[in-house]
This record gives sequence, structure tokens and C-alpha cells, in this order.
Amino acid sequence: MPETSLHEALKKLDPSRPQYATEVVDRVLAAAVQSGASDVHFQPVENGLDLRWRIDGVLRSVATLGRQGAPNVVARLKVLADLLTYRTDVPQEGRIRGVAGQVEMRLSSFPTLHGEKAVVRLFAGPGRYLTLNDLGLPDEVGRVLSGLLDETSGAIVLSGPAGSGKTTTIYACLRELAKRSAGARSLTTLEDPIEAAIDGVSQSQVNTAAGLTLEAGLRALLRQDPEVIAIGEVRDRTTAEIALQAALTGHLTLTTFHAGSACEVVGRLLDMGIEPYAIRSGLRAVVAQRLVRKLCPACSTPSEAVEDRLGLAVRQVRLPRGCEACNAGYSGRIVLAELLLPESEEVGQAVLARADVRRLEAVAVAAGMTTRWDRALQAVEDGRTSPAEVRRVLGMGEGPRPG
Repeated sequence: MPETSLHEALKKLDPSRPQYATEVVDRVLAAAVQSGASDVHFQPVENGLDLRWRIDGVLRSVATLGRQGAPNVVARLKVLADLLTYRTDVPQEGRIRGVAGQVEMRLSSFPTLHGEKAVVRLFAGPGRYLTLNDLGLPDEVGRVLSGLLDETSGAIVLSGPAGSGKTTTIYACLRELAKRSAGARSLTTLEDPIEAAIDGVSQSQVNTAAGLTLEAGLRALLRQDPEVIAIGEVRDRTTAEIALQAALTGHLTLTTFHAGSACEVVGRLLDMGIEPYAIRSGLRAVVAQRLVRKLCPACSTPSEAVEDRLGLAVRQVRLPRGCEACNAGYSGRIVLAELLLPESEEVGQAVLARADVRRLEAVAVAAGMTTRWDRALQAVEDGRTSPAEVRRVLGMGEGPRPG
């Protein structure tokens, strides 16, 4: 396992050497890239520094460094990100360049009881997830989303919890737009932060200290003659109003939204005080997505259980075992996505009637929407993932069908 080999390599390093922190950081970040980790945690504890990384959505222990030299490791990360090393009492964020190849990384530091905690976010490297076809979206979702990118107005919302791949999808949409337009459309973004550079897209980043807030930036951006606007994330009523206003006035608007389902996006917009007619007319589509780990084809084993102990009624399942080729029985992830089209007559009427989330989802299902649970159960029956993984991602409190 990569964790074992990295742990052994770190044990051989001498904490008393001046190069210790540099060697630790270089080895950990290089190994994280090689292992496909999305985040690396440097967690200070009473006796040193715990190293953990997240692979396929699961946090895994890597190693524990002794107290000697541990603070210098976090300081080295801050140097790479051009942060203030002498400020250990406030959170800081920065971008790490030129480490472990061309992979984009961002560092976040935060003061804790035993010292500064640092988390490095690793983004997809060059050549990965370039277009929509690379994402593995369900055929129906990918086809509709691809077609909507040719529209000249309306809002497309990518939703899901943290770590569900929303940013990856919106970046794929932007690359697709840049490729199709070949410079003939004005493509702009306002992000917090910029996670990757995209050729053919004018990208800007929120800078609150300089007065460039998301609200102020969006208002100014609308005067830049944009045709497509991508907003990093809708977090409040004002941003939502501006985004929908842009969508209703001849701009194709893409954004992300933290919500558990497609219908929950509509519910939260209504809760923010957004008028139903603006949602009904401005939203082109909501794509809600989750990522579940994919069973390793080499070692997963079939089970005869019709309904497993977690309450998922399926005809057949496969369960993880674990081998040298995978991580605890899983290898890679698949997308569970649901597509809500508010412009459809039934869904549109439910939005205008301010239907609650549960009722709206029932209407959407009756109108033909395939839910995240439908996708999940199909993936289990196809042997692509396990019931336990579905429950880990979708939760124990939710059910497979709306009431």
C-alpha cells in the first residue's frame, strides 16, 4: 500500500537535519499525487504531527511525525504558498506552485490547540477531466447538459455537498464551451478561489480585502460584455438574485450550490426569498451529483442477499474484500447524478406553487426524473458499488423513494 511505503520512507529521515521539513513535504505531496489523493491533512497533535490523506472520498492515516521538526513542516508548506510564516494565530490560504509536477494545489492553514493545522487540496492534473465526456455522467444527464451549453441564456446549477465533484463538472463545462466557441463567445468567471486555469476563459477571483466581493464582482462583471458567466458558488440571496437576473437577461450562467439533491436547490432558493417566477423562468437545469467508490473488479465477491441489513432492496449485490490492486476493496469512483428541469410543465407549476422539497421531488419523479437513489440502486445491482458505500455517501436517514 502507498501509505506503508511512505511511512517507511519518512521514518528514515533525520528530524535534526535542516532539510528535514523540505524532504517531508516533497515526499508527502509527491506520494499524494501518485496515489490520487484529493486532500492531505497535516494535523498537529500533542506528540507530533499526524499525516492523513483522502482517497476516493475516504480519509486514511499515512504516518505520524515526532514532535521534533513537526512545526517546520507546516512552515515549509506556508513558504511554498507565499503565506506569512510568523502568523500562526490566524487562518491563511494560498496557492502552491511548482511542486509534484504540474498538479494545482491550494493550502489552508488554521490555528488549533496543538499548533497550526494545514490542509492541502490537490486538483486534477493536466489531461484529466477535460470535457463532459470524461466525467462518467449518466448518458441522459451528460446529453442534456451538453445540449444546454449551446443555449444563450438561463442558469445551470451544479449541486451537491462538499467533495461531490461540482467544481470538476463546472470546469469541464467551461472547457467544452471554450472548445466549441473557439473564441467567438465571451466566457468569464468569478471564483473563490480559482482552482485551475482554463484557456479561452477570462477568470477572476474574489478578493474581499480589496473590496472585490462576490456581489460587487458580479455586478461589475455584467458590464464586461459577457455571454457566459460562471460563478464559483451561490451562498446567499443577493448572489442568487444577481445570478438569476443575469440568466434572465441574455447570459448563460453556470454556478455551484451546496445542497443534498436537485429539488433541495429549489427549496433553498425559495427559503432565501427568491421569487418562484424567477426560479421557474431563470433555471434551465439543476444537476445534483454524489460520488461513490467503485468496487474493485478483481476482488469483490457476490452475495445472495435480496435486501441487505442497511435496508436497500436489491436483487443482487457484490461486497468489497480488498487486494493489492485496490484500497480496501474499492478503486476509483462513479457519479450518481440526478437532473431536474424546472422548465417542464409539472415541475414548473410545483415551483410556482412553492411546493416543499418532498412534494417537488415526487412531482419531478412522476415527470420522469431519475433520482440519486435510483442511480445508486442500479449501481449496486450492476456490481459497481456496494450497499454500505451507498449508505456512507447518501446517509442512513434518507430513503430510496420520495413519499
